[in-house]
Amino acid sequence: MMIPEKLLEVLKYEGVASIVTQGDGEPHLVCTWNSYIQVLDNGKLLYPAGGMNLTEVNIGKNNKIHLAVGSKEVDGFHGPGTGFRIEGTAAFVKSGTEFEGIKQKFPWSRAAVEITVDSITQTL
Repeated sequence: MMIPEKLLEVLKYEGVASIVTQGDGEPHLVCTWNSYIQVLDNGKLLYPAGGMNLTEVNIGKNNKIHLAVGSKEVDGFHGPGTGFRIEGTAAFVKSGTEFEGIKQKFPWSRAAVEITVDSITQTL
């Protein structure tokens, strides 16, 4: 999937990235930072997981994931600030090139979360 330029701009600014997964119970929400999210050449997203143990359990049962990212520094539809809802599927990666790159940049990371993007919607 092609990543919109405005989303790439948002990821240049620091902000909270909220991640929602669903396992057997209620939806589960965790957060990371915009600056931790990497856009791979193939359009996938990658970010480090330090804890995120329940997130990993949920992904093992249901690999659907929703992310919300935004920045007040990037103009949206009606002025300052914009955000995006990203939907896709996720996998916890614990070996290989992507994991090694994440581990080098974030030594505390126990895994890399790789997201295959299905849809991106600008919300603001």
